[in-house]
Amino acid sequence: MERTGCAVVGGGPAGMMLGLLLARAGVEVTVLEKHADFLRDFRGDTVHPSTIRVIDELGLGGEFRRLPQSRLQNVAFPVAGAGRVVLGDFSTLPPPYNYVAMMPQWDFLNLLAAAAAREPSFTLAMESAATGLVRQGGRVTGIRFRGPDQTERILKADLVVACDGRHSALRRAAGLQPRGFPVPFDTWWFRLPHRPGEEGEVAGIVPAFGDRQALISLNRSDFYQMGYLAPKGFDARIRAEGVGAFRRRITALRPDLADGLDTLRSFDDVHLLDVRMDRLRRWYVDGMLCIGDAAHAMSPAGGVGINLAIQDAVAAAALLAGPLRRNQVTAKDLARVQRRRRLPTAVVQTAQRILHRLVFVPLFTGQRAAAPIAAVFAVRHLPFLRALPPRLIGFGPRPEHAPAFARRGPEVPAA
Repeated sequence: MERTGCAVVGGGPAGMMLGLLLARAGVEVTVLEKHADFLRDFRGDTVHPSTIRVIDELGLGGEFRRLPQSRLQNVAFPVAGAGRVVLGDFSTLPPPYNYVAMMPQWDFLNLLAAAAAREPSFTLAMESAATGLVRQGGRVTGIRFRGPDQTERILKADLVVACDGRHSALRRAAGLQPRGFPVPFDTWWFRLPHRPGEEGEVAGIVPAFGDRQALISLNRSDFYQMGYLAPKGFDARIRAEGVGAFRRRITALRPDLADGLDTLRSFDDVHLLDVRMDRLRRWYVDGMLCIGDAAHAMSPAGGVGINLAIQDAVAAAALLAGPLRRNQVTAKDLARVQRRRRLPTAVVQTAQRILHRLVFVPLFTGQRAAAPIAAVFAVRHLPFLRALPPRLIGFGPRPEHAPAFARRGPEVPAA
């Protein structure tokens, strides 16, 4: 039977960040990731200012900035007769944290994994899927998992942390039930290539609105990441219509992209995101804690999910490293993590729900096919309001700093 100090289930942003931080605190930590690598598209590809600042505090800023990435600096809406109206301008944030970095998540995770691998108390177990919890006397004391050879094994731990996403198997095994919130849309992600010789952006984030549908576009270093939004539950209808009809839907919203849509050859080129929003009433049981999407699934509005997850990980490491070093993690210690991160999560989810009601519900029920007039008027005539969405999106209501025990080397400012 194997043993570790902290078993982290899920090698996403929260799991890898928590593993790195705890390892730097000298805690024996094992991260289990069920896949063989991190190569999956459209999984939280935004790295926000709060996360970039933590990366700098960890002494990884130079390595981070050498990774392929593009910078998102504004959020705008098209307005008839007025062109593009900027609703959120990240350049209003204090430099060097005045942009959102767009990069493939696998590059970001590989950066964290490489840094963690330099710590002697860190272990990363790939192709290792958790299958259940081990309990003793009413307390979680470890996990059951299958490794690459598919043999079931047991990993004992002083603490289990579930970072296994919005469909968390460990959350269900622990009997933790989330409170769900209605979401009016799903998102279909796909790529379009840059045209030969093309320069500049298709958009920072500039949505195109149509009848019960919308399209967002993000410029990446070598392609455009496109998101088609339609009412929740439309996936079966869209697929029944065929990929040709899907291309026509995109053309209706953005005729300028028509000549590049032949790269969408089938629905294998389209990734459905079943958008969910929920939050656990209680994030823990004795011996196990949920963070990130396992504790609170977020809407993609604002792209804040990855960054809230990382903030959870930073707070959890700061609060739990000491108890883990003493081999004395209690339910009260886990409750402290929830108390610290519950309010920021609730604030951001409330903001997303308001955005859903103001923009997406009217759009997908056919009441309006444009940006909210009141919001556009307020931003145009009260420009200081442009700083509010970037602050909420970029840093959130309670941004975390890397704990002192995890900092290495000088902080690296943005170029």
